[in-house]
Amino acid sequence: MHIDTLLAQATNSSTLTIPASWGQGRTVFGGISAAVLYQAIKSKVANDRPMRSFNCNFVGPLAVGEPFELQVEILREGKSATQAFGKIIQQDKVAVICQVCFAVDRQSKIAVENTERHDLPPAKKAQFIPPIPKVVPKFLKHLDLNLVEGKFPFMGSKKNHIKGWIRFSKAPEAITDAHLIALIDGYPCPVLQTLKWPAPASSMNWNIEFLHPHDEIKPTDWLAYSSFPRQAADGYCHMESDIWDANGKLIAISRQVVGVFD
Repeated sequence: MHIDTLLAQATNSSTLTIPASWGQGRTVFGGISAAVLYQAIKSKVANDRPMRSFNCNFVGPLAVGEPFELQVEILREGKSATQAFGKIIQQDKVAVICQVCFAVDRQSKIAVENTERHDLPPAKKAQFIPPIPKVVPKFLKHLDLNLVEGKFPFMGSKKNHIKGWIRFSKAPEAITDAHLIALIDGYPCPVLQTLKWPAPASSMNWNIEFLHPHDEIKPTDWLAYSSFPRQAADGYCHMESDIWDANGKLIAISRQVVGVFD
């Protein structure tokens, strides 16, 4: 099932089922579960209020192929900002919660342009990732990855950072913030490449800040991605990622707390 279909369902229905093709083991890929919940929230908010920040907690497992409920609450709607909350309920248990801040543009005397640039060469064709059972998650069939620095998980790498490009393997009709949420979570936690054997990992908390204004992103555009651990110890990794558009403009800053069960 294409991501556009899932997002359309999240807009029009409070009940949704995500197929196994979007799975990560027996559970749903975190990026798509966060994306559909965001879409349900966004459908309740005025279009003139772009998303500024997105905070998501993965509370419990969300099973593939089983229905779940999307619940949305507008916490406050002021003159310039809207604070909204959403959660995914499956079998009477909370699986995912999100709080999102939307806010209108306002006139301001303060203007600080971000000038950070990545050093990646232009994206080439997508890399083939063999579908190894219990090692390579199924959701990757929906994404194109072009890894430039670092390695994929469990290759005993001496590096702990990742740099590369990412896009959808089948282009959507348009790239929305919901699509970006799914893409930003596409690469694995960078420290997993240092392991020599498979080990499960699970995102616990995820925060994204979206920078505005930014240019329109075309459906076939590659996004540049850079991720590194700020710290990792005692079974947890605090990772940070930057995401640039095809023109080299920083569009999002992502931070995650990931549990690693090695």
